[in-house]
Amino acid sequence: MFEEENAQWGLVHALVLDGKGGARAIARTELDHLQLQEQESLWLHWDRSHPQTRTWLLQDSGLSEFACELLLEENTRPRLLPLPQEQMLLFLRGVNLNPGAEPEDMVSVRIFAEPRRLISLRLRPLRASDEVLQQLSEGRGPRSVSELLLLMGELLTEKVQALVSDLSEAVDLEEEKVESDERYSPAQGSLQQIRRRAAGLRRFLAPQRDIYAQLSRHKWSWFADADADYWNELNNSLIRYLEELELARERAALVLEGEDRRRSELMNRTMFRFGIITCIFLPMSFLTGLLGINVGGIPGASNPYGFLVACLVVLALAVGQWWLFRRLRWV
Repeated sequence: MFEEENAQWGLVHALVLDGKGGARAIARTELDHLQLQEQESLWLHWDRSHPQTRTWLLQDSGLSEFACELLLEENTRPRLLPLPQEQMLLFLRGVNLNPGAEPEDMVSVRIFAEPRRLISLRLRPLRASDEVLQQLSEGRGPRSVSELLLLMGELLTEKVQALVSDLSEAVDLEEEKVESDERYSPAQGSLQQIRRRAAGLRRFLAPQRDIYAQLSRHKWSWFADADADYWNELNNSLIRYLEELELARERAALVLEGEDRRRSELMNRTMFRFGIITCIFLPMSFLTGLLGINVGGIPGASNPYGFLVACLVVLALAVGQWWLFRRLRWV
């Protein structure tokens, strides 16, 4: 209802959580005189690239200049910063599921949270926020700011699980092909991409895991009693995903190393065969070259059986070399 009007101000959506799993949308113009009921909470989701977002944060949000500047930073990594008066700044990353984007190019969501208000900023669309909206429209969404934070963390982690599973399955497929067909050559480009994606995901997921651990230990008064257990479970999930990512990287590296070793062995065998052939034909080439010089005194030049004798000598030389190489176990 208010989406087009709010978009002019850089506000993606403004929702008042009713404390029962639902929410109602409000217009940007209602923020200045909004009065929340006892069980209600406010969620404001802003487009960070819109110029009006910075203006509202600095002038009308009531946040300190320090908090505003952190929320508007150009480049951030996952972090948790407790603030006075039971407030916090929370920066998280989610898998980039936008069309044409690389999943490991993770989308940032910056969050300011206090007991009854949550302000989030995004630069690119985030699937997790859309799913929260869907749950709220169905009346089964978060009832408070702490539940909203936890739900966003869960949804962001679920998207990571799907991507990690896809990477592991891709490595499984390459390993099966290599084991079932000795002549199969694994696609080095796809394996390198798997390693690159795993490294890109690990770059942001490792600090995000630490954030979940901090949230499970740090107790804000407006957190529910069971929240610490849920944050700890998310922490354990990210630990498992990071281990799977590292394992996928190592397995992809082993497949690439095995292919390099196979190619090296093939090249060595080929060069060895060429060396044996060269050793066999070098003395024969010398002998035929010597007999082919156009000077007098060549043995058998006037003998009608001279050519046959020369062929037999060359053949005997080849057989003798083959016997010698067999004795030396070169062939």
